[in-house]
Amino acid sequence: MRDLASAFDRGADRYDLLVSLNPGYHAHLHSAADELARRSGPADAGLRLLDLACGSGASTRALLDQSPAGTTITGIDLSEGMLARARAKTWPPGTTFRQGRVGGLDLAALGRGSWQGVFASYLFRNVPADERTTALVEVHDLLAPGGWLVTQEYSVAGNRRARAVWDAVSLGVILPLGTVVDRNPGLYRYLWRSVRDFDTTPAFMGRLAEAGFTEIACRTVPGWQRGILHTFVARKAPA
Repeated sequence: MRDLASAFDRGADRYDLLVSLNPGYHAHLHSAADELARRSGPADAGLRLLDLACGSGASTRALLDQSPAGTTITGIDLSEGMLARARAKTWPPGTTFRQGRVGGLDLAALGRGSWQGVFASYLFRNVPADERTTALVEVHDLLAPGGWLVTQEYSVAGNRRARAVWDAVSLGVILPLGTVVDRNPGLYRYLWRSVRDFDTTPAFMGRLAEAGFTEIACRTVPGWQRGILHTFVARKAPA
């Protein structure tokens, strides 16, 4: 899509409603957020976390729910419309939002090597394939030694069953809802195709390794999204 930020701006007001119709959406976010919180530090100590592609704040809320008291979270998103929705919600001190594009972040301003964990939900398939590894290197640079990246992403390439289920749900449910409820079919058509075109899970794990990450692992989720939605974990090597 030529102007992805504008498409998300247009869909921001109804995005929370549409994702809430996806069975398991919030449960899967919380499960992935728990992966990051458990790995990033002691259960009784606040963490310093980045939430990339935070959207309207659902992933940020999941991180807060799963993290110890005193955790500081900065949410970053390309869409100002989504950020406006996020900022309008109630947040504890230490939770902030800012505009930015992964692959072109101001690393000095954010603080190279200063984040214990980075969370990224449904982000990397929206990064052009020829920029994806560079974006992962950027995340690696932001993490403190020993820090973790947890990223949740759809991937159906190389899995005929998963691709067939994704096509059926997208064409039969997601696109019609996006048209009727949001009147923004272009965004949901793009999201359908972006999943079909994304890396296989082994290929994405290879990108993580190329970017410098270690202890890379991947698991899928239960339910109808089994084999479609995956949680990847990767670590920046300790000093």
